[in-house]
Amino acid sequence: MKRTLNLTLLIFLVLMVGCASAPVQKEPVIPARLSVEHAVPEEQRAFYIYDPWESMNRRIYNFNAVFDEYVFLPVVRAYEFVLPNFAQTGVTNFFNNLGEINNLLNSLLQFKMTKAFNTIGRIALNTTAGVGGLIDMATHAGVKRENEDFGQTLGFYGVGPGPYLIVPVAGPYNLRDAAGWGVDLVAYNLMMNQLYRELAIKNKTKDTVNWGLLALFAIDKRHKYSFRYFMTGSPFEYEFVRKVYQVYREFLIES
Repeated sequence: MKRTLNLTLLIFLVLMVGCASAPVQKEPVIPARLSVEHAVPEEQRAFYIYDPWESMNRRIYNFNAVFDEYVFLPVVRAYEFVLPNFAQTGVTNFFNNLGEINNLLNSLLQFKMTKAFNTIGRIALNTTAGVGGLIDMATHAGVKRENEDFGQTLGFYGVGPGPYLIVPVAGPYNLRDAAGWGVDLVAYNLMMNQLYRELAIKNKTKDTVNWGLLALFAIDKRHKYSFRYFMTGSPFEYEFVRKVYQVYREFLIES
């Protein structure tokens, strides 16, 4: 029942923002500074999320908007211009395949055995027939990709989201999910270090590869999302993003 209500709320929020969308502004964007907690009576605060660091979060949100507009998106546009579509798809597939290890570990930690077996099948098929993950053979074969991380694992065991948090460049999180992301990063580094040992890659080369993969991963991830800051036309965009993030994470935990 709770999952159904969350999905209904998410659909409502998306439709509401769609109706409020404004044309792309050519003038410099002025961030909305209104807070729904001050503008809306308490009994009507459907958007409210525990956000004790709101002042800091709003400043980081505004910084992210400027960084996105003048640094991140120009790099992404250059990436899209240089690489043909099939190569962009290959990059996405490659990083998805690397992420399957975290999907597998967290599926096992949550005793979601069907998801774990699906992920094992995807790793085996995409790493071999898919040329190291560049081609998503598993999806073509009907084996869907799972989406599990340690933040979801913590939520599965009853850990609450904690305070809302905007991370520089990365965007919305909460304290639980930020901690979970740290654990996933450690697991990823352990996996990559083992891979480097198997391939006899030396430390100096390893550092270069790591930074290159990190940059390419960030570009690929931003390339996949159509979200643009301050394009909703709503003075409550900050609250909207905050609520959608919470509903989305709750849905993932319950699924």
